[in-house]
Amino acid sequence: MDGVFLTFTEAQLMGWLAPIFWPFLRILGVFAAAPLFSARSVPMRTRIGLAFVLAVCVQPALPAPITVSLNSPQALGTLVQQLAIGLSIGLAARIVFAAIEMAGEIVGLQMGLNFAGFFDPSTGSQASTVGRFYGNTTMLLFLVFNGHLLLIQAVAASFATFPVGDDTWAALRQMRLFELGAVVFAHGLWIALPLVAVLLFVNVVLGIISRIAPQMNVFAIGFPLTLSVGLVGIAASLPLLAEPMRRLMQVLADLYGV
Repeated sequence: MDGVFLTFTEAQLMGWLAPIFWPFLRILGVFAAAPLFSARSVPMRTRIGLAFVLAVCVQPALPAPITVSLNSPQALGTLVQQLAIGLSIGLAARIVFAAIEMAGEIVGLQMGLNFAGFFDPSTGSQASTVGRFYGNTTMLLFLVFNGHLLLIQAVAASFATFPVGDDTWAALRQMRLFELGAVVFAHGLWIALPLVAVLLFVNVVLGIISRIAPQMNVFAIGFPLTLSVGLVGIAASLPLLAEPMRRLMQVLADLYGV
């Protein structure tokens, strides 16, 4: 009895792989730059496996069939396009973290705690105590507000906004990522402004005391006082971080039409 063999042509193989391969590259680019997913504690095999699963799930919901073949002359340009768009989406999501961490850096500077810096193994960068605390709080709020699900929705929506095979630079210009730098500074200063104002008032009071009573050692009481006021201010302002977090996530959602 003759065996039955499954045969398929190269065109059929490319037709099966192409609809999965391009979303896989874009999602993998997102995971390479997005917060939480890009942490060193997440193994590379986990990112690749999760990107493949999401690509399979997203592919039926894409607005139009992907027609770029893997062996076509446009394949290399499309590969660069998908990675660039994915990295851009991940960097835009990191803006949410960067703005609040910047607020923590400003508050730590005013409190005099920026000298207490340490190496953060999760990001591979130098971080201050207050900035790292704000960053961890942002990570928890990001999960509570389903920011990881919003990020996946943004990737799925990006295929309608930036279709596969279009001009790469046109897609990046449409994202207007250069405007997100202003978002970081605006929201970072807005979050840190109340604590900065309180600490500035404390420093002004200490300056007045030093003029009225020169014999008093202001440096001996200045640091404990600013540190205590700063810690009380951080504890009082933590519940208010929810609103800036929502606004930053709304910026991310509006950027990709989620």
